[in-house]
Amino acid sequence: MRVFRTIKEQQNYSLNEKCQNTRIALVPTMGFLHEGHLSLIDKAKEHADKVIASIFVNPTQFGEGEDYEDYPRDEKKDLKLLKEKNVDCVFIPELNEMYPEGFKTFCEVGKLSKEYCGRSRPTHFRGVVTVVLKLFNIVQPDVAVFGGKDYQQYIIIKTMAKDLNLPIEIIPSPIIREKDGLAVSSRNFYLKREERKEATIIYESLIMAREMVEKGKKEAGLLKKKMIDLIKAKKHTRIDYIEFVNPQTLEKVEKVERPTKVLIAVWIGKARLIDNMEIRS
Repeated sequence: MRVFRTIKEQQNYSLNEKCQNTRIALVPTMGFLHEGHLSLIDKAKEHADKVIASIFVNPTQFGEGEDYEDYPRDEKKDLKLLKEKNVDCVFIPELNEMYPEGFKTFCEVGKLSKEYCGRSRPTHFRGVVTVVLKLFNIVQPDVAVFGGKDYQQYIIIKTMAKDLNLPIEIIPSPIIREKDGLAVSSRNFYLKREERKEATIIYESLIMAREMVEKGKKEAGLLKKKMIDLIKAKKHTRIDYIEFVNPQTLEKVEKVERPTKVLIAVWIGKARLIDNMEIRS
């Protein structure tokens, strides 16, 4: 497994592989890898000859007062896991390599970046899209795999690639869950014991909404109210948003009359956790 820490090294490696008609898949991560990340590696292997993972805690996607400094990091463990997964190459740039002095250029995906997670994190997706576009230019992948838990992010990256005519296939990978339903996330690390027990309410609320729809309750407003009531009953929860949206456009829907994505973000203690589920009438 090759490990590169400079853009020049990574670009040279990727361009050499492309000259040999190698199909490359990129799995961008911020490290502190878990089963969800490793499932992205497996998905990438289905679509490419070589898999490149990146590890970079991107400061531009963290807002003022967010957890950039505290975000969990464990490079040694990450490299061990990636080696066990037979990843071909890992790109681990330093901060000044990705954002040298005088960096001024950012990329944004309009209204999509302002809704849902964008409401409470107004600069988040600008930072995400910018760093992903930089990684695409550095790694030159044919395929890039993103986790299904960050569904809004997946749609935004897919839109950016389409709008900018990037010859890259954007592939989502299913959400990986703990046995009790909690979506696997690096931020679960923040949860204290009692908070971890309460965190399952996010998944339980999604299941409740799905079951209500199956029983004929289709009004998004009613479903949302029931979810809010269920979550608020817990001691450590604070709801950021719950929305019912079209899976392709992310536009809000009033009724669940066709496949619908339920997007949710909830604070549990200091951890802001996101999840989603597709439900059908």
